Amino acid sequence: MVTMKIVVLGAVAFTVSLELLTRLLNRLRSGRTINQVLFFPSEVACVEHIFSPTSALVCFCSLPHGVETTFSRLLRHILSASTSLDLCIFSFSNMELSRAVVLLHRRGVTIRVLTDKDYSAITGSQIGALRKAGICVRHVECSTLMHHKFAVVDGRLLITGSLNWTLTAVQSNMENVLITEEPSLVKPFIKEFHRIWGLNDPARNHQNQKLIIHGIC
Repeated sequence: MVTMKIVVLGAVAFTVSLELLTRLLNRLRSGRTINQVLFFPSEVACVEHIFSPTSALVCFCSLPHGVETTFSRLLRHILSASTSLDLCIFSFSNMELSRAVVLLHRRGVTIRVLTDKDYSAITGSQIGALRKAGICVRHVECSTLMHHKFAVVDGRLLITGSLNWTLTAVQSNMENVLITEEPSLVKPFIKEFHRIWGLNDPARNHQNQKLIIHGIC
């Protein structure tokens, strides 16, 4: 009987301790919620240390080294992805940002990219490089301009603002980027991405074209 009471009390104590620990962890996590604003243009500096810390030690490029910039902070947030990156971007020609996305793909991160059909084919666009790397890209097939500029990292972190992923936007334009983990802000962007992604499924569009050709719709 005494043994049974000890077991029961131990189980209760364990349950209470686990609940308290869970609350503490949630409280600590809520205190670390990311809410950040970045402004561009960014100072130009070497970002090799972000991609490869060891290689950066022997980097001899002419750019300043060891400098934290607006652009380097943006890169760090993008490269923090561990499971998924959903990118919905109007214009994408920045080679360093393309390098970051391809690197994530090679790490096994699931990448999905939505982009404007016309701007994906302009000179300097990195969309072709993403496709060549094996990344899934869908073009928005409609008369409405796809002018979104946002990314969702791991379904938890939103990166959005006026910034197109171009060298000019990063180095020459006055732009803004909001980075947040607030669920009430992240979830609508996830929903919008899924909506546009579904509407531009190549299989669906191909079927619709076949129906139109045959006079069914």
